Amino acid sequence: MRVERKVAVLGERPVPIGRSEGDDTGVTIALMPPPGATKIEIPRWIQLVGLPLLVVAAWIVVSAVSHVVLLFLVAAIVAVLLEPLVRALQRVWIPRGVSIAIVYLSFAAAMVVVVGALGVLVVDRTEAAANRIDAYLTEEVGQTGETEAERDVDRFQGWLDDHGLERIEIRPSGQDLVDRIQQADPQQYTSDVIDFLEGAAFSIFELLFSLVLIVVVSIYMLLDMDWLAAAIDRRFPPAPGSQPLLRRVEGAVAGYVKGQFLVSLIIGASAGVGLWLIGTLGWAEGQDDYALLFGSGVAVAELIPYLGPWLGAIPPIIYALVTDPVSAIWVTLLFLGIHQIEGHVVVPKVMGTALRLHPLLVIFGLLAGGQIYGLPGVFLALPTLAALRAIWEFFGERVELEPWQGGPVPVDVELEVPEAPVPVGDKLEP
Repeated sequence: MRVERKVAVLGERPVPIGRSEGDDTGVTIALMPPPGATKIEIPRWIQLVGLPLLVVAAWIVVSAVSHVVLLFLVAAIVAVLLEPLVRALQRVWIPRGVSIAIVYLSFAAAMVVVVGALGVLVVDRTEAAANRIDAYLTEEVGQTGETEAERDVDRFQGWLDDHGLERIEIRPSGQDLVDRIQQADPQQYTSDVIDFLEGAAFSIFELLFSLVLIVVVSIYMLLDMDWLAAAIDRRFPPAPGSQPLLRRVEGAVAGYVKGQFLVSLIIGASAGVGLWLIGTLGWAEGQDDYALLFGSGVAVAELIPYLGPWLGAIPPIIYALVTDPVSAIWVTLLFLGIHQIEGHVVVPKVMGTALRLHPLLVIFGLLAGGQIYGLPGVFLALPTLAALRAIWEFFGERVELEPWQGGPVPVDVELEVPEAPVPVGDKLEP
């Protein structure tokens, strides 16, 4: 009797991921990596030697080409901020190169309009303020032959006398100060201020070369952003449910910039409305006429962390001191109140969720940025820290240091076995 056995004939089976043809055991289900980010362990010898040397080498390179690093850093921040707009245009079937051109042309047009409008406003209001200060110090009012400045000094002295402060004599000092200012030709001072502003406007063109480099480098970065993101994702794939590295950096920088602009808008609007209000009520003469100018200056100065609020308050206080010294008290109180609201309400609410950095680290970053690059470094310190925080969080899920508390470190030691003694007569010879 013959027994026939049927054997199933299979074609070529797929090779599972991570296995070779020779290792095929018939399993046709691809082996999937475990969920979560793959850990990369840094050995202890690299921690002890490699990382310090890497930090020193990076510092030497950055110090040698600090200006180039600054330009590339600015270009990278610009590219990261404009990337969402480019992606939005790509979703409506516009090629990436055309999308980048549209974004840059729109951004350039908006900047020209804003800078032109602010320039016209600043020059116009500055000339008007200069003429007003000159009239306040030089033109005689009424039949007394006194100027408005001299009359204000007399009024302030009378107010002190009426409130039991007659021991404070400011009339001689104030009159002497006014006389010295009049003899020094205040018109020349105001003309110097206008000339300085005009010279500053023309000096902007000296930055044209650096701006062109920043634009060109950022365009190249935007053109290759998709390729760079794909390369990073292949080497460091994001964990399930988490964002890729570039998206995290983009969100961190964009969140900081949005928060900072919102803070500037709130503080600038508060200063402008407050100055207009106290000027309208008669508490600070002339402040309502220049509320828009001073409010815009406060908003721009607010972009400088920590120093900005105080720098923005200087022009309206100086103007109040020159035109009406008593009104400077109200202007100072207004800015003190705005700064208190900013420090205790606005900044914690707006920037607290945007930056997510310890205050000591923020202060260190600002000081370090100012020490290395001056004022541009102060501007770039916080967005750079926000980007570094996102990078740290991303690689913190993937990189771990080999622990140092793991028991004794094994060391290879060669032991020499002594030779057995050879008996010679009644004695043992080694």
